[in-house]
Amino acid sequence: MIRTRYAPSPTGYLHVGGLRTALYNYLYARQNGGNFVLRIEDTDQTRRVEGAVQNLLDALAWAGLDFDEGPFVGGPYGPYVQSERLEIYRTHVAKLADDGHAYPCFCSSERLDVMRATQATQGVPPMYDRRCRNIDRHEAEQRIAKGESHVWRMAIPSGRTVAVNDLIRGLVEINSDTVDDQVLLKSDGFPTYHLANVVDDHLMQISHVIRGEEWLTSTPKHILLYEFFGWAAPAFAHLPLLLNADRSKMSKRSGDVAVEDYRRRGILPEALINFVALLGWHPGDNREIFSLNDLIREFSLERVAKAGAVFDIAKLNWMNSEYVKAESDDELYHRIENDFQDLVRTVGDRQVRYAVVTLRGGAETHRDLVNRVREVFEPVTAMDEEMSALLRSSVMQPMLSEFLVQMAEIEPDVWHDFAKLEGEFKNRAIAAGKPNGVKGRDLWRGLRAALTGQPHGPELAKLVGIWGRDRTLAQLGRALDLVRGAVSC
Repeated sequence: MIRTRYAPSPTGYLHVGGLRTALYNYLYARQNGGNFVLRIEDTDQTRRVEGAVQNLLDALAWAGLDFDEGPFVGGPYGPYVQSERLEIYRTHVAKLADDGHAYPCFCSSERLDVMRATQATQGVPPMYDRRCRNIDRHEAEQRIAKGESHVWRMAIPSGRTVAVNDLIRGLVEINSDTVDDQVLLKSDGFPTYHLANVVDDHLMQISHVIRGEEWLTSTPKHILLYEFFGWAAPAFAHLPLLLNADRSKMSKRSGDVAVEDYRRRGILPEALINFVALLGWHPGDNREIFSLNDLIREFSLERVAKAGAVFDIAKLNWMNSEYVKAESDDELYHRIENDFQDLVRTVGDRQVRYAVVTLRGGAETHRDLVNRVREVFEPVTAMDEEMSALLRSSVMQPMLSEFLVQMAEIEPDVWHDFAKLEGEFKNRAIAAGKPNGVKGRDLWRGLRAALTGQPHGPELAKLVGIWGRDRTLAQLGRALDLVRGAVSC
């Protein structure tokens, strides 16, 4: 049975690279009728961030990636938090030691620092010099019994070619002489990633390990551990790096790289999932819009590229706009209505809904649309110089005076029928302009100057519907006062 896992460390937020890793594991499991497992790898307690686990769970849930086994869900191979599995790792290190594949290292951190500094000056790769590897076992046991601080290291064999048959990169061979005697169990009793992930992947019956390219160089250590334990290794697939626009590696210091950053900006989960899926995988044709179900049907590791994938913000925004465009008016309003609770109390739900529907065109994100709607209800303050000059035209005062009368005469029920109001607005504007010789472009620009003071903005016939009777008449009266002031001057 296909079993994949996503095993993040609780060190903060969910990185978009982590989301891609989770997604590919999820898609492969779902496509093959298998199980997707979430495991929390918190063996480095110094980097653990309070609340990070819940943040991870929230982000995965928001993205729509449900898991079959994991924290708070359970499963037959728990616990799914590594800090709750310490005795399991100790037992397995003891087995490795008994078989001669692990040894205690008593070197102090100070000695190791000096060793690495010397290696750096000599231009050689930093590797443990195996000083403790040849300590007599009886002596080592006595030193441990006396409470001497120590770690357990992996005894890497010399002169071996370790082969990794990667599902994306093909055959990768590494000489074991370039592999360090990795620490397996730290002095505080916690395992390192290398031991814990191998033991857990085996005991949890993980069939495919799909993870980032940065782990490829560590895979020979894992292959050797499987061999030492006498276990069959899972299949490995190492995903390409995510790159910034300048093709530098996308890291946690690269700006907005957290899922919650994009969520906060109004990116839809469907859009982010769609976008992230295409960062390395391609469908074999020119399609770019995929639902999660589409991805489950079509994803394949064979179509994952080796080369790094550029994280193109402009493309993400475009893709998100496509998803926003596809939402019905009701769906769209439902997803952003919590952002308008204060406006609803002030102007009413009906006006806000109409504003959302009217202003949604071309919005790339929900956040863009929320800002547009809130802005249109803001008081008109600054006036564009060109619009101000237009208002001072000699024909504006009589035209605006007549138009204000015309708008005030509209029946109350028409103000509540947006379609009728649009027609009334246009008819009465033309009627107000005709006797004053104002028509066409001059008429509509003059009214825009009076209503908004800006050369561009929402369609005026819809804007008065968004504002309602009182706001519209008040703004026309204010504009007329400005015109009269300018004329009297």
